[in-house]
Amino acid sequence: MNFEHTEEQRQLADSLGKYLAAHYGFEQRKAIVRSAGGVSDAAWNAFAEMGLTALALPEADGGFGGGALDLMPVMEACGAALVVEPLLDHIALGARLVARAGSAAQRAAWLPGAIDGSVRLAFAGLEPGRRYDLAPEATTLKKTAAGPVLSGRKSVVVGAPSATRLVVSARGDAGPCLVLVDPAQRGVSLQACRTIDGLRAADVTFTDVVLASDALLAAGGTDALPLIEEATDFATALLCAEAVGAMAYANEATLEYLKTRKQFGAPIGVNQALQHRMVEMFITTEQARSLAILAASTVDNTEDARERQRAVSAAKVKIADAARQVSQEAVQLHGGMGMTEELKVSHTFRRLTMIAQRFGDADHHLERYAALG
Repeated sequence: MNFEHTEEQRQLADSLGKYLAAHYGFEQRKAIVRSAGGVSDAAWNAFAEMGLTALALPEADGGFGGGALDLMPVMEACGAALVVEPLLDHIALGARLVARAGSAAQRAAWLPGAIDGSVRLAFAGLEPGRRYDLAPEATTLKKTAAGPVLSGRKSVVVGAPSATRLVVSARGDAGPCLVLVDPAQRGVSLQACRTIDGLRAADVTFTDVVLASDALLAAGGTDALPLIEEATDFATALLCAEAVGAMAYANEATLEYLKTRKQFGAPIGVNQALQHRMVEMFITTEQARSLAILAASTVDNTEDARERQRAVSAAKVKIADAARQVSQEAVQLHGGMGMTEELKVSHTFRRLTMIAQRFGDADHHLERYAALG
C-alpha cells in the first residue's frame, strides 16, 4: 500500500496548515472556545472556501467525489490544531447522510448550502442509556393526520448548537429512518454544553414535533440503519486520522520541551530513559497512522459491510490505546506544566481522551470485531 499523500492532497493540507498557523493559533483557539457560540464563523467560511465541505460529497451534487483518504491530511491538520468547529460531523455524518439517503429534491435543497458553508448539518443519533447503539429505539416517528410526529431525545449531539438542520434517526413504522429537523422548530429544545475538549454539543429533546412530509429522508420506508452505520464508520475513520494529527503534535511539543527544559545545567532530554519513552511515543504514533490509512482505504474501497466494520474497529481499538499512551506520556514528560490550562499539550490530552471514547471505545470495538468473526 502506498502511504504517501498525492500532490493534490499535500497541497490542500499545506493550504489548511498555513491558514491554521496564521488564524487558529492556540490563543486564538482559546478565544473561540470561550466565545458565546464556541465556534468561529470566519474559520467555518474559510474551510468552505478551501473546499473542505465539498471534498467528500458526490460530484453530481456539486462536490468533488473524494473519500476518507482525501480527507485524512485535512483531519490530521485539524487534530494538530485542535479545531473545535464540527467539521467532521458536518461532512462525514450530516451531509453524507443527506447525500446517501435524500431524494433528488432534498439533495438539491440542502447540499449546495452544505458545500458553501451556509448550511450546517449535525447528526443526532445516540440516545440516553444506549451507549454506542446506533439503532434508534426511544426516538419515534409516528404518522398522524397532521403529518409525521417526532418524539424522543438524543444525547451529546456535537454541532447541534450551531446547526441549521439536524439529521435525526428515529424508529418509524417500517423500522429505522432519518428525518431533517429545524432545531428552532416548535417542540425542539436543546440543552447545550461544552465537552471537556472544547466542542459544543447538546442534548436534544423532541416533544411531539410535527414535520413536513418532505422531512423524511430514505423515503419509502427504506431501512436507514445500514446508511447510519456506513456514515458512522466513515466518520470513525476520519476521527482516527484526527487522533494521528493530535498525537503528532503531542510528540513534537514534548520533544521540543525535552530539548529546552534544563535541570542541573543540561537539557532533560539527555536522559536516556526519557529518550526511550519519546521513541515509544513516536513508534506508537506511526503505527496508529498506518492503521488510520488502512481504515480510510477500506471504507473508500469496499462494498462489504463486514470488511469495512472489521477494518474500522481494528483501527479504533489500536488508536484508542495509542491516544491514551501518547497523551499520558506527553503530560508526564512535561511534568506539572503538562496539566495547566496555559499549555496546549493539556488540551491535546483532553482531545485524545475524548477521541478514544467517541463512536465507540476500545471495549466496544473489540466486541464488534470479535462478533464479526
